[in-house]
Amino acid sequence: MNNILIINGPNLNLLGSREVAIYGNEAFEEYFSRLQTRYPALVIDYFQSNEEAAVVQKIQESEQKYTAIVINGGAFTHTSIAIADAIRAITVPAVEVHISNIYAREEYRKKSFLSSVCTGSIAGLGMDGYRLAIEHIIEIVFT
Repeated sequence: MNNILIINGPNLNLLGSREVAIYGNEAFEEYFSRLQTRYPALVIDYFQSNEEAAVVQKIQESEQKYTAIVINGGAFTHTSIAIADAIRAITVPAVEVHISNIYAREEYRKKSFLSSVCTGSIAGLGMDGYRLAIEHIIEIVFT
């Protein structure tokens, strides 16, 4: 099974139009299409939700369907013990991604509840963080 699930949290459905100086002007769906083309041997699925419970549910379901998760928790990164607990409860490795450098932003963004339950974290490299997370997954899971 070579399936990777990308999960994006709240407001990331607005990528391409939301705070373009921070997040860029590309919609995630456009970038996602390029990822799928770049990795034809992988099945890469995408899920986005503005609801914490839906993200928790998707993480729990991933145990049966995916080899790894790439997660950008958005604002849930800094607030959701429930999402961290869901990642902790599964055996599927997860890599945390942030488009912006959360450590160079507001103080409240510098705390991540997800970092300690993920195999790694990538922040501040724009959308390319997702590709780098996939490359890491290929190295630790598929080789």
